[in-house]
Amino acid sequence: MNRYPLWKYITVVVALLIGFIYTLPNFFGESPAVQVSSAKATLKVDTKTLDLAESTLKAAGVETSGLFLDANGVKVRLKDTDTQLKAKDLLEKAFNPDPADPHYVVALNLLSSSPKWLTDMGALPMYLGLDLRGGVHFMLQVDMKGALTKRLDAVSADLRSLLRDKSVRHGGVNREGERISIRFRDEETRGKARIVLEDNQPDLALVEQGDGSDLRLIATLKPTAILKLQESAIKQNMGTLHNRINELGVAEPVIAQQGADRIVVQLPGVQDTAKAKDILGRTATLEIRMVDDTPGSLEAALAGQVPFGTELYIERGGRPLLVKKQVMLTGDRLTDAQPGFDNQTQEPAVHLSLDSAGSRIFKDITRENVGKRMAILLIEKGKGEVVTAPVIRTEIGGGRVQISGSMSTVEANDTALLLRAGSLAAPMEIVEERTIGPSLGAENIKKGFDSTIWGFATIAVFMTAYYLLFGLISVTALAANLLFLVALLSMLQATLTLPGIAAIALTLGMAIDANVLINERIRDELRNGAPPQTAIHTGYDRAFDTILDSNITTLIAGIALLIFGSGPVRGFAVVHCLGILTSLFSAVVVSRALVNLVYGGRKVKSLSIGQVWKPGVDTAVPK
Repeated sequence: MNRYPLWKYITVVVALLIGFIYTLPNFFGESPAVQVSSAKATLKVDTKTLDLAESTLKAAGVETSGLFLDANGVKVRLKDTDTQLKAKDLLEKAFNPDPADPHYVVALNLLSSSPKWLTDMGALPMYLGLDLRGGVHFMLQVDMKGALTKRLDAVSADLRSLLRDKSVRHGGVNREGERISIRFRDEETRGKARIVLEDNQPDLALVEQGDGSDLRLIATLKPTAILKLQESAIKQNMGTLHNRINELGVAEPVIAQQGADRIVVQLPGVQDTAKAKDILGRTATLEIRMVDDTPGSLEAALAGQVPFGTELYIERGGRPLLVKKQVMLTGDRLTDAQPGFDNQTQEPAVHLSLDSAGSRIFKDITRENVGKRMAILLIEKGKGEVVTAPVIRTEIGGGRVQISGSMSTVEANDTALLLRAGSLAAPMEIVEERTIGPSLGAENIKKGFDSTIWGFATIAVFMTAYYLLFGLISVTALAANLLFLVALLSMLQATLTLPGIAAIALTLGMAIDANVLINERIRDELRNGAPPQTAIHTGYDRAFDTILDSNITTLIAGIALLIFGSGPVRGFAVVHCLGILTSLFSAVVVSRALVNLVYGGRKVKSLSIGQVWKPGVDTAVPK
């Protein structure tokens, strides 16, 4: 009666094996490391960077435990912190000979000490949150008024261009606080302008004011447009912050919106607060300039005689480029940049969208410079980098620009990201700053680990004493549940925080409740005189509906926390919901498999499930 088919046993064994493999990396700890990443948007970290790092450390006699290249840069694993600091100094000198103009970021980091065979299987440890690993916490306030002002200034310029293109005469377009005032001399012109603006600027609410010769049209952004602007500003700023934080070598930074105008940034493992603030507070702008292709000018610049009004840059691929200082167009006129493909050649390309004023300027630039090269630069801290320098094939109008030629799909994505999120959409300031030391993080880990272990041990003693062999089976299923939960969190590369540890401890208590229900149901059947095998079968069947109902209601509460919560609450909810799913499998499937192995397929006179009290009998009858 109580037998599982072979495939169910195989499923349980495979699940336990996978759980063990993916849980294992969490026990190897972390080793000190140094990370080398690009400090410039157009500079890529590749195998040449890896070779330079390897040769530098080898020449200095520094022993490494591993050196590899990944998406974030070159990682060098070392044996101890003293060697880590020595390696950092050596690599800093090798990669940044000019400290005033660093090309690479050389940062201290921590890497998993898992064996290579585990890493090759994709088995990686969970990330540790700020409260467990230490690091810095920032609360950034986004200046939404600044974003609104910037938007209204751009709209004012757009309105001037639009009215001029439609041949509508006006007495001036001025921004007055959070509204735009347009002056007219007669009602007819104002009415014509209103029709033009309503057709071309759907985000503006228009109100007529004034009388006589002082007629005005007041334009303000609609509430929906303001809300969209705020959401866009937050989104762009978060994207920009994410790009900048990659330079610090943070494994799993937390960048989250809090409220309508605040961004929380948590950098686990970072202790250099000054460096973090410097990178987060950087500002970058985009500029479009023309390339100086005058014969002999580039050669003269390379010889040290840079022609007047030009600057020498190195473009992607290491080729020198002479660019004129005159700025033709700035990134303020860029509204969007997306990767795509050329419609004719099907080569990777970047598609740009400009506002109306930018469209007009760009049309003039391209009409007057067909056949010449145009450089798009990213200016940061007074220093510029050439993102791309395409040749202008024909006049480009309509506000849609395509950049293509000699770029891969990855480069097209990178270029679009740089152009779209190279600068902040709105100014930000740090309103809260907090540093958590690594010793405090280690103490939190120890306390959380101890609480989980002691909780598990107490449950194990109680269950074994009260339910005997069935209690031992329940404890084994509980251990499997903990194994599955940790493995699942590791596979998802989740970030473990103190609330997450609390959720694990809570999951243990809730998971054992299912086995208590099963054991008590089996006892009930034995009290009613059912044979042991029938009691096992009926007990599991009748307990399942109750277990399912209780777990579904708890899961609903966890999902509500996940949807409506934020920060630590969401971290708790994620572990809580996963724990409910793993507990269902372990409490029902794993424990039933163990019971079937012990009692299934043979005649049993009694069960080792503790004292079974029967009504009307004064003595206990062990079953």
